[in-house]
Amino acid sequence: MIEHISLRCRDSRKSRKFYEQALAPLGYGVDREYGDAFGFVQGGRHDFWVTKGKVGTPTHVAFHADAPSAVDAFYAAAIDAGGKDNGAPGMREDYGYAAFVLDPDGHNVEAVIWQEDLAPAKGRRGGSKSRRGRRKARRS
Repeated sequence: MIEHISLRCRDSRKSRKFYEQALAPLGYGVDREYGDAFGFVQGGRHDFWVTKGKVGTPTHVAFHADAPSAVDAFYAAAIDAGGKDNGAPGMREDYGYAAFVLDPDGHNVEAVIWQEDLAPAKGRRGGSKSRRGRRKARRS
């Protein structure tokens, strides 16, 4: 399990404002501040940070959503916060329901709900494991 991710940003205060707005629909808020570093909390854990630093190759960060409506709200909030479209909300074949936005530093930020976590399709039998459950079972 990842403890936290720290994303380097040219202007961490500008990025804080972007991520505060973009991640609010996913239940994130700022809970820690250390100088030019800002920690975001969701579900009791501060697992995402924006930190002032040199931006190298843009990074891809994906946040789990609990419903397609949360993906839609993330996308709208991120665009409203100044993000650039990098893939409007929608189903991706063999993937799930996702949306992609470029943040102020060009990082590719995603919100996704896996296909297996969406409401079961008609005729699908119960007991199917999620993608995470299948990965965990393979490692055992």
